[in-house]
Amino acid sequence: MNQASSKSLSTVGRHFLSRRDFLAKTGTAAGSIALANLLERDQLLAAPQIDSNNPHAPRPPHNEPKAKNVLVIFCAGACSQLETFDYKPELIKRDGTPLAGGPAVTFQGPSGNLAQPQYKFRPYGETGKMVSDMVPHLGGIVDDIAFVHTLTNKSNTHGPAENFLSTGFVLDGFPSLGSWVTYALGSENQNLPAFVAIPDPRGVPQASVNNWGPGFLPAVFQGTPFSSSNPIQNLKPPKVFAGAKDLAARELLKKLNREHLKQHPGDDSLAARIASYELAARMQLSVPEISDLKTETPATLAAYGADSPNKIKAGYARNCILARRLIEKGVRVVQLFNGAYASGGKLNWDGHSKLKEQYDIHGEVMDQPSAALFKDLKQRGLLKDTLVVWCTEFGRMPMFQKGAQGRDHNPFGFTAWLGGAGIKPGVSYGATDELGFKAVENVSSVHDLNATILHLLGLEHERLTFRHNGLDRRLTDVHGHVIHEILS
Repeated sequence: MNQASSKSLSTVGRHFLSRRDFLAKTGTAAGSIALANLLERDQLLAAPQIDSNNPHAPRPPHNEPKAKNVLVIFCAGACSQLETFDYKPELIKRDGTPLAGGPAVTFQGPSGNLAQPQYKFRPYGETGKMVSDMVPHLGGIVDDIAFVHTLTNKSNTHGPAENFLSTGFVLDGFPSLGSWVTYALGSENQNLPAFVAIPDPRGVPQASVNNWGPGFLPAVFQGTPFSSSNPIQNLKPPKVFAGAKDLAARELLKKLNREHLKQHPGDDSLAARIASYELAARMQLSVPEISDLKTETPATLAAYGADSPNKIKAGYARNCILARRLIEKGVRVVQLFNGAYASGGKLNWDGHSKLKEQYDIHGEVMDQPSAALFKDLKQRGLLKDTLVVWCTEFGRMPMFQKGAQGRDHNPFGFTAWLGGAGIKPGVSYGATDELGFKAVENVSSVHDLNATILHLLGLEHERLTFRHNGLDRRLTDVHGHVIHEILS
């Protein structure tokens, strides 16, 4: 090669002109290929084997699972840990004083003085766990659940923080927890979606479909959003297509589709599309049945608060009943939202200016139905196979915002709780500082929470991967540790 053409090469290209460099780099590449082959042989990088003809068929987990299903109660808008489950007597003592050395400015503006919890706390259960008067019904289940008081988030903005909680990344475009789980495990029920997202009666959360989206996973693993008041659209066929003729037409169409698929072996996209059409056909019978709450007894409706004159509370309560019915039928992942999009705290837990006034409303909506859902799952024996997670995207500051009666965003330490399959009941893990500002003892991340959820489902978060743009992507990115201290 002449000198002119050599100069036109990149630095890497010129290295390969040297026999020594060429052999070294190709040797490294060969070693990497061999290592990947060994890891795959030992199932350390093994991706789930997906049958494109039946992508939601049940698949074995990596290990023996404690839970078969997961129910996530997601309080959108950042529910304050200081008004719910993180009791701070020192904050009461120092009410109205400035936080020495604290931030002068937080997310929305200048900081005001420290503000005591807006509700009294009292002990509940045999554990004596201190819980606020805003959530007395949830206080009644403290002996059955485990608290994690030291979660942290990478973002203090609602949309990216919801992304981080649901997908493990603050940016858009990554698969949600439910999509990862159904990609790995499929579903026990072939007549219903494997992953259902139930939006709040007031609307969808700030990050909207990102919370149940498939990201770069196959689209078949995205969540299906519907609720007790907003059923799946366009599911019911016109009357002209009803009856025996419609069934006969479906069978014929199924036969034609299968014949067409035989002519295109290995076409996974075609197979997945046919599978989704066939699931939609089955859902025409299964979804109306599971959404019909008329079969619930008056006592059950009353226990959940579904008979409340408060229409928002009644709507959320009916969504909680729907969530229980989906779990009963073997739906793998149910994501239940309490709170909607950013609205100055009117439609969700974003209490910047009038926290007490708004939380009086939100607490009534969330507390009784959520607690009734947990108790109902327990009395029906469903908690032995179901993991329940209560979470929010971040917490709130111990001081009020200057000139306001509310708290700003706080990603440095907030609370979640878990109960049901595989969880050690009645424990509290980690602690924030004496004012509830930052996590200081057993600090945990959202990655740790998601790693723990996957672990209880029998999945190793470091092995659950999907190759995308040359990288083996994970729900937990390159982080995450199972929180063993809360496991039974």
